[in-house]
Amino acid sequence: MNETAGRVLVVDDESTIRQALGTTLNALGFRTETAANGDDALAAVRRDRFEAVLLDINMPGISGIDTCREMRRVAPWLPILMLTVRDSENDIVNALDAGADDYITKPFHIKELTARLRASVRRVRAMPREAPAVLSIGEIELDPDRRSVKKSGEAVRLTPKEFELLHYLMAHAGICITHSRLLRAVWGPEYGNELEYLRTFVRQLRKKIEEDPAKPIYLLTDPYVGYRFCEPSQVARAKPS
Repeated sequence: MNETAGRVLVVDDESTIRQALGTTLNALGFRTETAANGDDALAAVRRDRFEAVLLDINMPGISGIDTCREMRRVAPWLPILMLTVRDSENDIVNALDAGADDYITKPFHIKELTARLRASVRRVRAMPREAPAVLSIGEIELDPDRRSVKKSGEAVRLTPKEFELLHYLMAHAGICITHSRLLRAVWGPEYGNELEYLRTFVRQLRKKIEEDPAKPIYLLTDPYVGYRFCEPSQVARAKPS
């Protein structure tokens, strides 16, 4: 039996959007199920296994943000892409803090949407089975097997995408990773030019692992080039970007 492009849950309170997305994605090889609200979406995730979720941020009843937060608790590594007509930084940050892996602003191009879905499905299917080594740099310790991060022995709560970003940077500690390489490595080959998008995630990550996010000692900026993760004793404090 041929493998599908991915099993996707589409969550939107507008029936026309649910139907249009379901029809289009099915035609492109995905298997879709739809939900009209947060309660139905959470019930579906508890009942079945999905490889990605398209979740509207603005719904009556349980909001998309609250649904995302609970969905992340129920299915920690399920890719969640937020659909929104909003594009302010606060809304984006709220979605990411709730555990979203990605966000797409309406109206969107179906090619962009399906590319991001395919990238999310590939990451789920490529998750390693072996237990990789724990990474420890300065006061930061990252355990890829347990998907946990500690700072000075205290647990740090990261969203799945923040974890993947930190993991990649720590695994290449001391090396400047260009913006495009970092985007492709963490989000998929369809990415590479979304600099402001990457900066949003880096700002959020610095808030969680740095003593002073305005004067980072771990996650440093190489101006106009990219980012690097460094041992604090080996570098001077850098200006964030």
